Amino acid sequence: MRVRVTATALGLVAATALGLYACSTGTNEPKPIAPSSARTGTPADDGTATDTPLSLAALAARLLSEQDLGSGYTPKPESASSQRDDVTVLGCPALNDLGGDAVTGGSLDFPRRAKAAFVHAGSSSSEVTEELYSGTSGKLSVGTARIFDAMADCPEYQVLVGGAAIDVITQAVIAPRLGQERWSQLLTFSTGGIDTVVKQTAIREGSLLLIVSGSPALVDRHLDQALTKATATR
Repeated sequence: MRVRVTATALGLVAATALGLYACSTGTNEPKPIAPSSARTGTPADDGTATDTPLSLAALAARLLSEQDLGSGYTPKPESASSQRDDVTVLGCPALNDLGGDAVTGGSLDFPRRAKAAFVHAGSSSSEVTEELYSGTSGKLSVGTARIFDAMADCPEYQVLVGGAAIDVITQAVIAPRLGQERWSQLLTFSTGGIDTVVKQTAIREGSLLLIVSGSPALVDRHLDQALTKATATR
């Protein structure tokens, strides 16, 4: 069954990765196997929490900068491919079940978002992207869990982006013990005989959701730093 899902739903877990595959070189890394649940920590309530979301300006100020990351990093402009209205997901009923509710302001309604992306040492295959979302803690908790759980339920599926077919394999991995809730996974994107492995880790602390994605080594290197800055009192 072919179901169209807008990039809003996929963006929390895969939009950055979809932009990486075209510039990647081949890899001999083994493909991940079927995942288990990616979620750890203490879930928030069912979406009725009244904590006040941060403003867009406040979110932007909490993103990592070139100065924070150190030498060798260059900002990466958002590509046209990441702004597509939709993609097509094949072979993942769990993602299909998110359907319209996920993309029309239902339980995944994260009203405020800031994003920064960087390329390391001039290599387009060594990238790291940080996204900050703010909303009530309950909605962040429930919405993020729904997406990560849906992808964890699909060890293999396919995404059609424009005319390109991308095979996706997911593997849940253990996230560092940071924040109140955390999710982490590896995604292997395969197209045209080229594999790209992307790591995606999400940390929720109160009304703030941090997602760091990109090259696994860079995600591991900067996750703690990103959370420290994102949650600093200002």
